[in-house]
Amino acid sequence: MANFKNEAVIKHAESEKKERWTTIAKWTYWILTLSFTTTMFIAGIMLLAGVDSNVDGITHLGYPAYICKILGVAKVLGSVAIVYGRFPILKEWAYAGYSFNLIGAAASYAFYGDSFGKMLVPIIILIAVLASYRQWKKGWM
Repeated sequence: MANFKNEAVIKHAESEKKERWTTIAKWTYWILTLSFTTTMFIAGIMLLAGVDSNVDGITHLGYPAYICKILGVAKVLGSVAIVYGRFPILKEWAYAGYSFNLIGAAASYAFYGDSFGKMLVPIIILIAVLASYRQWKKGWM
C-alpha cells in the first residue's frame, strides 16, 4: 500500500512539473511570436506607407522602390498568418517567408558593405523567428 501511495505522489509531482513546463513553453512561444510579428507588421505598414527612412534603407542597397510595396504586403500578411494560426500550411509558409526575408536582409547588408550592426538586427529577429517556429512545431504552445 505504501509503495502505491509513493508512486501516486511521484506521478502527481511529475504531472505538476510537466504542467509548469508547458505553461512556461506557451508563454515563451507567445512572447517570441508577438515580439517579431509585431515588429514585422509595423515594418510592413511603414513600407506600404512609404516612410522615407524605410524606402531609403531599401534603395540604399540597390533595390527598386516598388519592392517596398511587395515586402510590405508580405510582412503584414505573414504576421496575420502566424498569429491567427488557423491554417498550418499558410503559417509554415509565413515562417519560411520571414526566414528568407531576414536572411536576404542580412546578406544584402553584408554584400553592400554595411556595418555588422546593420546585419545583426535581421539576424536577431531571425533567431526569434526560428525559436518561435521550433516551439510551434514541437507542440509546446
